[in-house]
Amino acid sequence: MAKKQTKKVEVEQPEVKATNEMQEVVIEKPVAKVKAEPKKPEWEIKDRMYYLRNGKSPLTYLIRGSNIFYFDEELGYERELKYTSNQRTCFVDEMQGEQRLEHIIFQNGQLFVPKNKTILQKFLSLYHPHNGSLFEEHKPQEIAASQIDVLELEVEALVAASNLDIDIAEAVMRVELGSSVSKMSSKELKRDLLLYAKKNPALFLELVNDENVVLRNFGIKATEMGIIKLSNNQRDFLWGSNDRKLMTVPFDEHPYSALAAWFKTDEGMEIYSNIEKRLN
Repeated sequence: MAKKQTKKVEVEQPEVKATNEMQEVVIEKPVAKVKAEPKKPEWEIKDRMYYLRNGKSPLTYLIRGSNIFYFDEELGYERELKYTSNQRTCFVDEMQGEQRLEHIIFQNGQLFVPKNKTILQKFLSLYHPHNGSLFEEHKPQEIAASQIDVLELEVEALVAASNLDIDIAEAVMRVELGSSVSKMSSKELKRDLLLYAKKNPALFLELVNDENVVLRNFGIKATEMGIIKLSNNQRDFLWGSNDRKLMTVPFDEHPYSALAAWFKTDEGMEIYSNIEKRLN
């Protein structure tokens, strides 16, 4: 029996090629955010009151409403202003047609402008050259803020006065009252100090924080007690016991202000210590 021959058939396998596929990575760059420019504040529609400055209150007062100019910073040149009753602007270069002038009259020192007269309000508040000098708009919020600042300063001064050392209190009041401070009792001094702090809070706080005030007072007390003395020509300070010259007052300076500055020098500090021992 003949053997059956089998033929081996090789099936060609498709060649698989290794491919490295590159994945493209897209990196998005952050987009810079553009900040929106703040919008200019819009004109608030409301009634407005205007007053003549410096307490003026004549029966009637007419202010100029034409032949005046406003420098426009955006445009870079002066623009003529005119207040009219039939235009929608107060700038002459924007007006169209006939221009009917309108008087601007303060009565008893004040002028009420209702909210429907926006052109007149802007004319007075934004563009008129005499705003702030001849007249001004009544602004209750700004007045209240200013009053709060004054009251807070007054409170600060009164608290400082209440806690002030007697020597510094004497120094501060000597600036206001002079040599009569030496004859005042501590109660009188405290009372006048508080009244002074309430009346002139800014000046009071300035004096309290000025070290020269204390040194000037020290020099005045030493002079009053005869420890040192000021020459008749107000140019030299001398020892009271032997007339030995201590220092010469520079030209055009107050004697005790110069003495206070001199106390800060090396030589002056020694004299200060000597006088301090004698005062005590």
